[in-house]
Amino acid sequence: MTTNALPKSLLDNQALGRWVSFAEPGRALIRSGKVELGQGIATALAQIAAEELELDLGRIDLAAADTDLGPDEGLTAGSQSVEISGAALRLAMAQARDALLRAAAHRLGCDPKDLACRDGTILAGNAATSLDFWQLAADIDWQQPVTGTVPVRLRQHYALVGQSVPRIDLAARILNGGFIQDLLPPDVLHARILRQPFRLARLKEIDTAWLTRRYPDLTFLRQADFLALTGDDEYRVHAAQLDADKFVTWEEVPDLWQPATVAPAKQTTLGSTPPVAKTFTACYSRAYIAHASIGPSCALAKYADGHLIIRSHSQGIFPLKGQIGKILGLAPDRVRVIHVPGAGCYGHNGADDAALDAAIVALRHPGRTIRVQWSRTDELSRAPLGAAMSARIDAGLDAEGRITHWRTNVISAPHAQRPGFGGEVNLTSAEALDPGRLPKAIDDLPEIAGGGASRNATPIYDLPHREINVALDTSSPIRTSSLRSLGAHLNVFAIESAMDELAALAGADPLDFRLAHLTDPRCRAVLQGAADMSCWPGGHEIGTGRGMGLAVARYKNKGAWLAAVAEVTVDEMVRVEKLWLCVDAGLLINPAGARNQIEGGTVQAVSWALKEGIQPEDGRVAALTWEDYPILKFSEVPQIETRFIIDPAASPLGTGEASQGPVTAAIGNAVARALGQRIRDLPLIRDRLVAALDAL
Repeated sequence: MTTNALPKSLLDNQALGRWVSFAEPGRALIRSGKVELGQGIATALAQIAAEELELDLGRIDLAAADTDLGPDEGLTAGSQSVEISGAALRLAMAQARDALLRAAAHRLGCDPKDLACRDGTILAGNAATSLDFWQLAADIDWQQPVTGTVPVRLRQHYALVGQSVPRIDLAARILNGGFIQDLLPPDVLHARILRQPFRLARLKEIDTAWLTRRYPDLTFLRQADFLALTGDDEYRVHAAQLDADKFVTWEEVPDLWQPATVAPAKQTTLGSTPPVAKTFTACYSRAYIAHASIGPSCALAKYADGHLIIRSHSQGIFPLKGQIGKILGLAPDRVRVIHVPGAGCYGHNGADDAALDAAIVALRHPGRTIRVQWSRTDELSRAPLGAAMSARIDAGLDAEGRITHWRTNVISAPHAQRPGFGGEVNLTSAEALDPGRLPKAIDDLPEIAGGGASRNATPIYDLPHREINVALDTSSPIRTSSLRSLGAHLNVFAIESAMDELAALAGADPLDFRLAHLTDPRCRAVLQGAADMSCWPGGHEIGTGRGMGLAVARYKNKGAWLAAVAEVTVDEMVRVEKLWLCVDAGLLINPAGARNQIEGGTVQAVSWALKEGIQPEDGRVAALTWEDYPILKFSEVPQIETRFIIDPAASPLGTGEASQGPVTAAIGNAVARALGQRIRDLPLIRDRLVAALDAL
């Protein structure tokens, strides 16, 4: 291996000591720029590190991501933590082990090849020496760059990787209140932000007399259109937030909001069109989707001695640090962001916004820890939403029933408005401080990152001609950004729905039709695997109220493969009875963790497919609660059967977002067979069922 093969994480963070420390006797402190979101990455990375260091897993401590101490690995997103950070950590730990063995050889006056290690002890000829990693750590130059040239352990020797070891972080979450929402330092000052009811709303008036009379123990902070309430009693601050309409008046400034410019539409064309016998056109869509995190966003910030320390559950603490410093006029070495897990996050939710909220207030209250807690309404209505999208598909069949051409036209709200992306601040309170911080130009994520609106817009099937057009629509003031799987959710739903409709047009079984257009052996294997697991196609007649549907995709067309078969019952609503999933994610670092990711994503996909959607009015999102935005109940979770096709020789692939598209599409196809009528717009709610039945 050469330095040309180094993962980007190592190119950006070359010092070996940035990744590991043996300062505490008997412990190995591992640092990563990736953060724990509940996806189990802490355990998987600890397994990788322990494997390469040949240490017992119990000796590994995984440090919280920290902008002062840890490597900058950008965002924890795109199901890339194992692929990118895991690969970087493996190379760094291999070099650390090698350096320690060389240091031992120098002390013992022998060849490093004659030495080995076991749980930190240096061995010579299988016999323990008097040396261990912790004694030798002082002999190592920890500033040496990780070169990637030290051989990693052979996979046939793995003892930890590939094992379903228990999560290393659960005890802290269960016993010690390990979520950011649980932190209550002694010097805490509680804060609530009275948010603009719509984007760029102007704060017209505060009835300070009413506020002082009703809440004399609270103080308020106003900067332009940013308004915060603070107090020592959290319940009083929360009550005042609920009373906001009694003392705060907002107004709209005409023409203040202006849509951002967008890059030209992406277009890719391949192949030529053979003769066409039948044509097909359909349009598919999804509504805006909320992150709906179970724990509303929270952040803590303290400003003391000219330094600002922020604790946040952001997925990108390094870009967040840069934007907060820029907004508040603080030099980079004066801002530190430390990650603390939050109770649920599947993309760019309100975590970054809450961090800026806390930082703004902290500068006005030096020496106190400011705790900003968002409300349920804040989380559902004011955090960035998953983008509304539509996809029109035009295709044709030849006389033999094979696809002749395929054209997709995707129109989508933006998926990439995280802090700092495209040079924009992308934080709601930054716009409250200065409307001039409204994004001026927005682009989609590049294809090398998997795309945003374009993610999975290209079918995985073998097609003689295809044309893919993707355009962003910034005409709505609704703030959108990254939500689990980004555009793959709607794009896979559209492609796999169209494949079923084309199969019907060709008079073919949906499974046979897909296999006839598919040569990728790993994709064929998961598709056939899911079909075999479910005894496809089942015995339900079309239009009888019960049906099965299938779908398949490879996430980002370069990640994990997943095929799904859904069985549904349809009467006044859709109930998913059972799902069969067949997955190929290469080598599984922790099989139980991978299963949790796949099945957790599946449950969320069912909720998106059946329930979740927001319809703004006049470019505004209403103040939502769980009553207005229902999610899947425990009683509605279907039976899920999952099988992995595991190839220990294959590279590990992320599993966090592989379920969203195929599961939703399989449900949509099953509903179409159960009804005898297709619904092309998500979610598949009762009103759409009624409309579909009325159209029969």
